[in-house]
Amino acid sequence: MNKKKIVFMLVLVSFILTSCKYYIEKEEYYIAKQEKTTISKNFKVAFIGDQGLGDNSIAVLQLLKDENTDMVLHQGDFDYENNPDKWDKQINDVLGLDFPYFASIGNHDLPAWSDYQQKLQVRLNRIHNANCIGDLGVKSVCTYQGLFFILSGVGTKGSGHDTYIREQLTNDNSTWRICSWHKNQRLMQVGGKRDEVGWEPYEACREGGAIIATGHEHSYSRTHLMDNFETQSIASTSNTLIIEKGRTFAFVSGLGGKSIRKQNDELAANDWWAAIYTTDQDANYGALFCIFNKEGIENRANCYFKDIEGRIADEFEVVSDVNK
Repeated sequence: MNKKKIVFMLVLVSFILTSCKYYIEKEEYYIAKQEKTTISKNFKVAFIGDQGLGDNSIAVLQLLKDENTDMVLHQGDFDYENNPDKWDKQINDVLGLDFPYFASIGNHDLPAWSDYQQKLQVRLNRIHNANCIGDLGVKSVCTYQGLFFILSGVGTKGSGHDTYIREQLTNDNSTWRICSWHKNQRLMQVGGKRDEVGWEPYEACREGGAIIATGHEHSYSRTHLMDNFETQSIASTSNTLIIEKGRTFAFVSGLGGKSIRKQNDELAANDWWAAIYTTDQDANYGALFCIFNKEGIENRANCYFKDIEGRIADEFEVVSDVNK
């Protein structure tokens, strides 16, 4: 082998090693573009937060089972007792060991987070065709049955979340995208919470055409379709929300079983709210359900909030035009 060939081979090997090193170092922040997977027909997802242990929490889990839910996205605050074993058992006793249950970290989960995260990882390993990359529940991106979702600890744990969210949404081509985290901005809830997230993550999800799912405040509230969260600019008040890159909605689903709170009348009066469910509306515990690929129409979804007494507190249609 002559000298030029040797030099060329050395340069090539160096390039390959550098590229591999870069990918490994960036694995937490990067997911390669994949072929688009169509979400399963009538795929039902339940969104809950602020769960606790006991009868109310079990009643909500039983509601999820009775509604034939295919998957749960839990927006943080698990059992409030730092007891991952009891929390995991409560879920398993109602939904089963291998039920697709994904979660983001909440502030009450911090003291025992490593053990909660281990429980979530063990469950993830049992879920067929579920894939998550990154720091699970803190800075991670997942796909399951064609649904793309980011599990974020923004406002609770970690840093650089808005950049991470933008990168993941930029590299995704899914019809349905969800940003899931626990905490709120004060104007994005109707109770007593303060600014704890910043507007950047909300705006990153909006620009990427992702639905924003939160908890923390123990009530339910949903915005209209928004084209700017920081300025609270409403794109449409229609009950059919057409999501695009730059237009989406956010909700708080914090009635998982722990407690139910009253509304702040000043916040609840803001015109960007499409639905509110608190003690002022005689709320009970429940969950937001969304049925994606409704009746085989890939970019359509039907969503409704149902409580454990069977009351429907909110119902709306969603159309995803993020790939147009």
